[in-house]
Amino acid sequence: MQEIWTEKYRPSTFSDMVGQEIIIERVMAMAKEKNIPNLLFAGPPGVGKSTLALALAKEFYGNSWKEHFLELNSSDERGIDVVRGIIKDFARTKSVAQVPFRIIFLDECDSLTKEAQQALRRTMENFTRNVRFILSCNISSKIIDPVQSRCTVFRFKLVDNEAMTKIIERVATAEQLVIDKRAEGAIQNVADGDIRKAVNILQTCAALNKIITEEHIYNIINAVRPREIRELILLAINGEFMKSRDKLLDAMLKHGLSGLDLIKYIQKEILNMELSDRDKAKFTELCGEIEFRLVEGSDEFIQLEALIASFILIGSSYTK
Repeated sequence: MQEIWTEKYRPSTFSDMVGQEIIIERVMAMAKEKNIPNLLFAGPPGVGKSTLALALAKEFYGNSWKEHFLELNSSDERGIDVVRGIIKDFARTKSVAQVPFRIIFLDECDSLTKEAQQALRRTMENFTRNVRFILSCNISSKIIDPVQSRCTVFRFKLVDNEAMTKIIERVATAEQLVIDKRAEGAIQNVADGDIRKAVNILQTCAALNKIITEEHIYNIINAVRPREIRELILLAINGEFMKSRDKLLDAMLKHGLSGLDLIKYIQKEILNMELSDRDKAKFTELCGEIEFRLVEGSDEFIQLEALIASFILIGSSYTK
């Protein structure tokens, strides 16, 4: 693979972006005024936070955007020295463009230490004439309140299937790929609202075959199929412990899944099954309990066996 498709197909303008239309519309309105407040983009990975920051910089500064835009990844440079050094040095310099400020983009800023965030709040106040800050994070609760109060917060959502389909079709047309509807559904299922993940899956599959099917996707990325998880759950509900246990072991060994991975697959499939809301609530509560035990260090296979046993006990109460 000579080129990373996630960079190749990263939108460069507002009009190219999909999936976050409400946020894009509000940011575009600010951009027309040639002025923005400090911004905080919060949301899951791969939904367009960094892309929107770059599109905003290109809208303001055109071809000279790199001279007026500082991008730092806070997971790499997370200490107080970064705020006192790199950020302050950039903030002291005035813009020479028509826009009277420059932009500092701090990606993954929820990785900043508390001390660095405290230093950042003072920098945001002292250099408000020279720079605007765009902060990006996955978990906004890890950002201290004084920093949040100095920003306009935009909360990004997972990209829905309709927007994901547009991206898949755009890539397929440009790369001359043939993707059927079932393969599209498989990409949407595996990516789970993450555009970056979807494009990476497409690149991996396209390296082997220009005709992409559902079978190719699950085989290449070695993901468990939803029907396998559904069969496992149904066997447990019907009281067939050993068959369900064997299915569980097979899924873990064949796909190399951890216990936490499998719990997430089971939880997701429970919500898609034709069960009453009360039943879904019971099964979800059990999944949450087992996940907590796994995080605390319990044996994966024993805990997953216990989950199957609990499903059987609930299922047996229906048959009585």
